[in-house]
This record gives sequence, structure tokens and C-alpha cells, in this order.
Amino acid sequence: MQGFRTVEIVKDPAVPVFHIYLNRPAHRNALTLDSFSELPRALTLLDQDPSARAVVLAARGPHFCTGIDLSVLRSLGSAAAAGGSDPARAREHLRRQILSLQAAITAIERCRKPVIAAVHGACVGGGVDIVTACDLRYCTADAFFSVKEVDVGLAADVGTLQRLPAIVGYGNASEMALTGRSVPAAEARAMGLVSAVFETREEMEKGVAAVARDVAAKSPLAVTGTKAVLLRCRDLTVDQGLDYVATWNSAMLISDDLKEAVEAQIQKRKPTFAKL
Repeated sequence: MQGFRTVEIVKDPAVPVFHIYLNRPAHRNALTLDSFSELPRALTLLDQDPSARAVVLAARGPHFCTGIDLSVLRSLGSAAAAGGSDPARAREHLRRQILSLQAAITAIERCRKPVIAAVHGACVGGGVDIVTACDLRYCTADAFFSVKEVDVGLAADVGTLQRLPAIVGYGNASEMALTGRSVPAAEARAMGLVSAVFETREEMEKGVAAVARDVAAKSPLAVTGTKAVLLRCRDLTVDQGLDYVATWNSAMLISDDLKEAVEAQIQKRKPTFAKL
């Protein structure tokens, strides 16, 4: 798919899996305003593509992402100045700019298809914002993670502080966010930030591809429903979550996918599901 400057979309020719690559390797995939515009656009394309059943989010070059490009921080300063002499209007304009950056990361969650992060090298600042919005996370042994915003004079404001505690626990998230230290791959695995660590990038690509193929082979109604319910129930009590999934399945449970899955098990064959 063409028309992107900071990301690249590649389809796996054998299975309904697409890769989105952060594609500014010369700049260690630092996120520009174009990145914040193109990443959600790429995700929307795949969300609407019936042939896409899983998405792998990876990166070109030696690092996954080294955070927000300094040009973005400068643009935010200009955004505040654009409000003119009225400080309230200036701050309101800046708030809208921040909300726009947040929405670009939240687009990962909004994508109905599961998004799997494959991290190598540095995953810093905005990179952590990205991976915490993904559904599954894997990394190489040389990867490290750092919530670095505190070292550049600001509180992380694009999603890490809201999503990371639910993944690694409040204490681990606080320690990462307040110190800004680099968390190596083994420690990230121990705290649950990633599901597995691979020795090499090649091994990770093979391992993540196997996970993506497995997910893509399942009922697309079941997969998208599972993602939607997990995300919604994150902010609900258990009773509210149970009520929500009961309502969801009252609409989605009786389907061709359910019939095909049951028949395939009885006949001891792999099920075949229609596109969504």
C-alpha cells in the first residue's frame, strides 16, 4: 500500500496477516506529526479490510521507536502560541493538539483486528505508548523499555500512564514512569509487559508470525468480540463486565462461525471462516 511516509504496510502472501512497520529508521523511528497522522490511517485501512484478520506492528532499522520527535514538542509550543494573547484560548488550542496525539495511539485499540507488537532495540517514550495500546507484545533479548518523558520535563500524556499500570501493576508502572530508567527485556517479561522474549530478531519474527497466523485462523467474530470485551471490561466491575459480555453474546453468539467451529471439531478438521 502506497501513500505513507512514516509507516509501511506489508501483507503476508500466505495468510490474512498484515504488518505495519514504523519506517523512519534513519531517525530511529522517532514519531513526527506525520507518524501521528499515518499510523491511525493505516490501522483504519486494515480495520476495514475484510482480508485482514491480524496486524503485526513492528519497525524497520535497529530500534523499534525512540519516542516523540523533538519537532512535535516544538509544534506543541507553536500550537499554544497560536491561541493569541488570550491564555485560555492558547491552552484550549494546546489541549486539542494533545487530544489529537492521544487519539492516534488509541487507534490501535479502536482497530477491531488484534494488533501484535514485535519490539526490538529501543522502545522509549512514545514507543511505550504504542506497545501498551497493543493487544499482545513480544520482544527480542536486546530490547529495552523506558518511560522517558519525566527526563524531558513533562508527564507522559499519550497513554502510557493510563494503560501501563493495568499491564505491569501500579508499582512497576510508577517506578518506570518516575525514574525513566531502561527496563531490559528479561525484566519486562517478568513484570508481564511482554509475553515472550526471543534471542534474535529473526526468531522473534518467526515466533510472532506463528502467533499471528494462529489468531488469524480463528473465527473473526470471536476474535474481534474478545478484543472488544477485554477492552470494555478493563474499566468495569466484574458484574458490569459480565452484563456487558452477556449483551454482546446475545447479539453475536448464534452465528455461522459457531456452527462451523462445532462441525469442524466433530469432523476433526480445521474450520474455515468467512471474511468479516
